[in-house]
Amino acid sequence: MVTPFLIKCASTFHFTLKLSESRRWSSTASNKVKLEEIEARVLNVIKAYDKVTAEKLTLESHFINDLGLDSLDHVEVIMAMEDEFGFEIPDVDAEKLLRPADIVRYVGDRNDIYE
Repeated sequence: MVTPFLIKCASTFHFTLKLSESRRWSSTASNKVKLEEIEARVLNVIKAYDKVTAEKLTLESHFINDLGLDSLDHVEVIMAMEDEFGFEIPDVDAEKLLRPADIVRYVGDRNDIYE
């Protein structure tokens, strides 16, 4: 039999756990990601992709037209970005991310770095 005290403790623990999770993932001024850091991380992930020539890569490079990637390569790049930044990019949004600058803007909007 579960006592009311145990139920109260369990719900308090659940609330405390949820509160600490939200604090860990919140974007406060002390842990906000800067735009320059996002740019560097995006470019590093793309440079690590074996089908990309680093000399051709800029923030404005188009994945298909400038870098010669196909649609499957584009999906793999987006998946690498999801791994790098720790969140899923919905397919409807991923289709619009055709340049590194688009990804930087998307991650920046998601992290709310713009004031």
